[in-house]
Amino acid sequence: MVLSARVPDLGALQLLLAVARTGSLGAAGRELGLTQQAVSARVRTVERLVGVPLVARGPTGSRLTEAGALVADWANDVLAAAERLDAGITALRGERDAHLTVVASFTVAEYLLPGWLVALRTDQLADRRTPSSVSLSVHNSERVAALVLAGEADVGFVEGSEVPNGLATQPVGGDTLVVVVAPGHPWARRRRPLTPAELADTPLVAREVGSGTRQVLDAALASALPAGTRVRPPALELSSTAAIRGAVRAGAGPAVLSALAVREDLAAGRLVRVEVTGLAPARTLRAVWPAGPAPAGPVRELLRIARTRLRTG
Repeated sequence: MVLSARVPDLGALQLLLAVARTGSLGAAGRELGLTQQAVSARVRTVERLVGVPLVARGPTGSRLTEAGALVADWANDVLAAAERLDAGITALRGERDAHLTVVASFTVAEYLLPGWLVALRTDQLADRRTPSSVSLSVHNSERVAALVLAGEADVGFVEGSEVPNGLATQPVGGDTLVVVVAPGHPWARRRRPLTPAELADTPLVAREVGSGTRQVLDAALASALPAGTRVRPPALELSSTAAIRGAVRAGAGPAVLSALAVREDLAAGRLVRVEVTGLAPARTLRAVWPAGPAPAGPVRELLRIARTRLRTG
């Protein structure tokens, strides 16, 4: 159904009912927080819109004309329906804001999201709002995208470069992959950088296929090496960054991991970074959500916090 251009807006209908209640344009304006000049202008506008006089002005006040009283009677029903609609929308927004389901790849979930979620709760409490309850599950980037696409999460965070159709995406920050070894590994004492060919010929401790880290490393090696160059299979495939860090420290071999994930190990000397020439495995950390309207409520707040935190370090 398409409404004609003659239907007044809700504010005009509220004004008409206020004039009926108070018997005065000035009193109606005070009730609605409008000047008498603004009230008079709005009455003239709605009368032009409807096409008949709605308010009769006199020396002792104002009253509705017969047509005005009829429109006001209809307006009661419209405003009552609008109040029900407003209450329903408020309830929907409250339900949306009450719970936030997040899925994230391992690096984001283990090293970034805890701080973001604390900041979200702090902001909500500062605004005197009830904090959203949050459910967080951790998967590789491929699985994160699949869960968001299936509608099982409000927002996801991925590390890979590939995002399936049906998802909207927004970069929130960047990360770099680095080669790390245990302090006792021969590469820890190496004076010259590795070459991409040497890295490709070394069995690594690696993430599983489908992880963002594996996607970016495979793409970087494919770009740096001559076509057809063989890349050795991993010595170990592990499904979490924490497990790989532990395996490398135990001497299982080199690994390529997020700089965000290993910065404390590097600072403490538990791991050693090995430079690689001609290889720059940088990646973009992205938020994903179902294609459609822009994120609102706590999802929008969380994205703002993520961008701010990654930009400022």
